[in-house]
Amino acid sequence: MGDTTQAGEEQKQISQKMPKATRDAYGETLLELGRKRSDIVALDADLSCSTKTGKFAKEFPDRFFNIGIAEQDMVGTAAGLALAGKVPFASTFAVFETGRAWDQIRLVVCYSNTNVKLVATHGGITVGEDGASHQALEDIALMRALPNMTVIVPADAAETVSVINAVADYKGPVYVRLGRAKVPYVVPDDYQFTLGKAFVFHIGKDANIVAAGIMVDMAKKAAEILSREGIDTGVINMSTIKPLDEETLLRVAESSKLIVTAEEHSIVGGLGGAVCEFVSENCPVTVKRIGTLDTFGCSGDPDALLALHGLTTGNIVDTIKAFFKK
Repeated sequence: MGDTTQAGEEQKQISQKMPKATRDAYGETLLELGRKRSDIVALDADLSCSTKTGKFAKEFPDRFFNIGIAEQDMVGTAAGLALAGKVPFASTFAVFETGRAWDQIRLVVCYSNTNVKLVATHGGITVGEDGASHQALEDIALMRALPNMTVIVPADAAETVSVINAVADYKGPVYVRLGRAKVPYVVPDDYQFTLGKAFVFHIGKDANIVAAGIMVDMAKKAAEILSREGIDTGVINMSTIKPLDEETLLRVAESSKLIVTAEEHSIVGGLGGAVCEFVSENCPVTVKRIGTLDTFGCSGDPDALLALHGLTTGNIVDTIKAFFKK
């Protein structure tokens, strides 16, 4: 009973925090890193106000490089700075970073295994009114397929702070995907990100939701609803999508009848694909993928777009209930 009360109090403290965009947390953390370490440099493709690297630029103009609307040049320059002993953080919108500069990322970052940190903002459909041309729904798949690349999707601002500090110390290529909109806090106050390790809120005996990014909050809400209805549902924050935490995922697969993956990304090649690949080869269990289908996004209010694509608490609940009803 004591553990339940403590968990309730921790959740109450988390819920009292005002929502914050992960990109805001990135800008603040990058600035703090710059104050502590002279080897930290930042690059941007003329979007520093939106990616929040402008805070770093203002205080450290000699360590900030606005490459302009030339994402390929930005990635190539970042690789050169890494080879010169710097730790470069290169930022722009996710759709531009992974799409326009994919060849450079493949060759001068991943093939050459350079110590470049690609931190992209405005991932997913919650970019909203900017429309399909700016909504990256395939970026995780593009980055996950590249050898040597680590792929991380923080769930909230607090996890973003921990992630950025961790990848600054990690040697090798990293892709961190952040969002545009403010999101609720979900991780505990004492949370510390560990690369390649999932954070387990609870492993359920009936179903488990493996989520990343903004879907972690929805997964937690769905699990609460389902548990009240007698379906013991766990929640796992799989913020490191590559390398996948196979040890935790195996425990989840062995413990339940159903896994539901939830992501603000296409179900093709993202978290859902990664989970299916591992589970099918190691511990076959039914997996239902919640994400965008094989389609582009469209312009609209972020919440309306999430509802349109079925990325909601209600859809997670309905998916799990339908499985057990059968």
